[in-house]
Amino acid sequence: MSLYWDPTGALTPGQREDFRGRWEDLLWLNVPGPFWTGETDNGWTGRMYAPGHVLYGGEHFTEFVFRQPRTTAEVAAVVAAAGDDPFGGYGCDGDDRWTPETVRAWWQDRDRAVEHVEGLRRQWTDGERADEREAADGLADFASYLDGSLREDLRIYLFWLIERRSPRPGEPLPAL
Repeated sequence: MSLYWDPTGALTPGQREDFRGRWEDLLWLNVPGPFWTGETDNGWTGRMYAPGHVLYGGEHFTEFVFRQPRTTAEVAAVVAAAGDDPFGGYGCDGDDRWTPETVRAWWQDRDRAVEHVEGLRRQWTDGERADEREAADGLADFASYLDGSLREDLRIYLFWLIERRSPRPGEPLPAL
């Protein structure tokens, strides 16, 4: 089994058309990887399609990708979220944009994301709106991911960026 699966390989040419985001608009909360968001609609629709991958919380509560897809079905969910964004703010070319240096810088600044996520989670947990409470659950998932397996996932992604192949089991991974 491969440690890294390239989710962009599951995109059809027609699906790529839904990814029109501008890298200059990259939302700092996006976890490094091929999928990302810039300026998106704040209609809170992304989680309807991809609750395991999309959260709200950027400026004006725009959407961001907090976990990269690992299966064809998960890619389809992110594609659906991107397709429903009228601003066209999703991107799928992160592999051509992220560098080992920028991935490491994102990781070094992760406490900023932790603080931001925790603040929103506290605000939304007891919210009157059901969508805020559901979004708070997603923020708790992101916080758990930040404290858990994200470190290893990013080391595997770094290997992918450097070597353009999945690491073999037991092969040393780059440091964050």
